Amino acid sequence: MNELVILLGLVAIIVIPTILLYNGIIGKHNAVDRAWASVLTQERQKNKIIPQVESLVEQYKLHESSVLTAVTELRSAIAEMGNGVEPEKLAKAEQRTKELMQGLQVTVEAYPDLKASDVYLRLMAEISEQQSQIGAAIRIFNGNVEDFNNAIEMFPGSLVNGMLCRKQKIQSFQDSEAQSGFEYKPNL
Repeated sequence: MNELVILLGLVAIIVIPTILLYNGIIGKHNAVDRAWASVLTQERQKNKIIPQVESLVEQYKLHESSVLTAVTELRSAIAEMGNGVEPEKLAKAEQRTKELMQGLQVTVEAYPDLKASDVYLRLMAEISEQQSQIGAAIRIFNGNVEDFNNAIEMFPGSLVNGMLCRKQKIQSFQDSEAQSGFEYKPNL
């Protein structure tokens, strides 16, 4: 009876940690997979948002250009009248004024307050935010890769991985363009 308890104890000492290590390796592998999916999700979001924002900026730029053109034409029409008022030129200037005012509510000032620069700044902020989100997702991915690689390469996980899981080491995310900016390369 004592021998059976000792034998079961020894088996439990070997089997339970093996199961825990096996499950840990699988869990870390799945975390790496999920983290990479997050990187792809962020990149997908950036690829969908940025073109839409760029399109809106372009539309806003065209609108502002047409408003400035209309204001300039109106001023030219008024200036053409000179000292004498000609009914045809006055009617033309009034028509331009009506057209301009339909799409524009302007306070009395030299030029309307156009906001294309604000739109461009918001576009740049959006691009920066998207790049930051991708960078964060990549850092999380690389952290999960490190945890997984440690789990399959360090003892006793390497033993369990070699016998049961047979998972391969995963490479961290690397950017060749960013790496080309450094003369230093670690000898890993």
